[in-house]
Amino acid sequence: MTSAHPFSVISFTHCFKLKRCHSTNNTLHHHHPNLTATMSSSDPAPNRNRSFGTEAKLSGNGQTDVKPLLSRYSSSSGSFKQMPRRRVPGKPDMQRSYSRDIGHAAAETYMITRLTITLLRYLGVGYRWITRLAALGFYAALLMPGFLQDGQGNLECCASQEVVGNLFFRFCEVIRLMKNNLPLIPAVAYYYFFSSQVRRSIVYGDQPRNRLDLYLPKQLDGPKPVVAFVTGGAWIIGYKAWGCLLGQQLAERDIIVACIDYRNFPQGTIGDMVADASQGISFICNNISEYGGDPNRIYLMGQSAGAHISACTLLEQAIREAKGEEGISWSVSQIKAYFGLSGGYNLCKLVDHFNNRGLYRALFLSMMEGEESLQSFSPELRIEDPSIGNAVSLLPPIILFHGTADYSIPSSASIDFAAALQRLGAQAELILFDGKTHTDLFLQDPLRGGKDEMFSHLVAVIHAGDEEALAKDATAPPRRRLVPEVLLRMASHISPF
Repeated sequence: MTSAHPFSVISFTHCFKLKRCHSTNNTLHHHHPNLTATMSSSDPAPNRNRSFGTEAKLSGNGQTDVKPLLSRYSSSSGSFKQMPRRRVPGKPDMQRSYSRDIGHAAAETYMITRLTITLLRYLGVGYRWITRLAALGFYAALLMPGFLQDGQGNLECCASQEVVGNLFFRFCEVIRLMKNNLPLIPAVAYYYFFSSQVRRSIVYGDQPRNRLDLYLPKQLDGPKPVVAFVTGGAWIIGYKAWGCLLGQQLAERDIIVACIDYRNFPQGTIGDMVADASQGISFICNNISEYGGDPNRIYLMGQSAGAHISACTLLEQAIREAKGEEGISWSVSQIKAYFGLSGGYNLCKLVDHFNNRGLYRALFLSMMEGEESLQSFSPELRIEDPSIGNAVSLLPPIILFHGTADYSIPSSASIDFAAALQRLGAQAELILFDGKTHTDLFLQDPLRGGKDEMFSHLVAVIHAGDEEALAKDATAPPRRRLVPEVLLRMASHISPF
């Protein structure tokens, strides 16, 4: 039903406190998209934009005449080209820039406040969502050490330490771990905001929140496979940064990840979310080669609510193609495979289940544009509709991952969808993970480090047929642990999902 991330506690920092950093990092992408170029593989910092320098000359009156140097960008072939001069901003320009940022932050604050009030009107004073919200806060706090690491990812306690004893001892150990690790550099957050491998908030459309983040491998020595990822968030709190950990870890395996942001409720309903996801996928299919991606190796992935949205998007595109509609900007044939992680694909079966878990029926039906629309946005039911023609035959291979201990969205959701696809002749595979919860596969297991079955399967499918990449995967070191086991176990017990 939802994907919560400890990283969510800094999301407002991204919107407001780091607005200046955000604006600076993305100036070239937002205003000068043609200035972005891939650097030579010999460059120690690939794909990093070179800053504009200045050239000082002594003029006849004895004063220094400062002129901006032409910025130089290297291409993948090692060649350089000069770009137009760019005036160095003076104090008035900087003041105007600050004023624009302050105005934009104020507008966003107003929008968030207004949408929050609208959402609270739907939620009311229900005890279920209030208790789950409180549990979410504790859950995020327990996993926070995974995002509060030093540069090498060191925790003060032994990574494999198993804390035993009574509840009081466990509580004291948690406090000690949190206290000792709070002063450390937040490595994942730092990676997201400042790494040259992350291109944040690239505009892909003209609607609010039509932005995506790109996670790039260190070396772009050839076209890389691409994963277009749609994050979860109960259709309410989804945000592109939730895919940071997945993006970072896949980038370490030479895979580009594009995390697509989209309008959440009440800013948009399910139709808007599907439209945004489709626009984001279109941008990736048509532009990813400019960022070192291989347009012939694009994979689509969604988690939780994002799995539902991306499945709806993929099926809707297949239906449009089957009907021969014009104006199609991307094709399902461009998607090599679809990965659905802990998703729900039959809303008619889930509406009462969600209501019992705090996502109240009235709110859910408002998000889904009314009860009469539930079937239209249920891929499991939609593929059975004869009016869609041969759309199912156009779908790429579909791989569904689900944990058997998932109480937010039962594993039966993936079981039933896979069975329906197979009955209609689609290439569908179901992989169940015994005892895994809604967030284990996406969050706790990556934080636990070591061998990760879901991650290994994901990488194996993406690198299939690439012998060099498979050889590198076979010798790749195990992923390091980011959170002590005691915190992961306590987080699992207190998790609201």
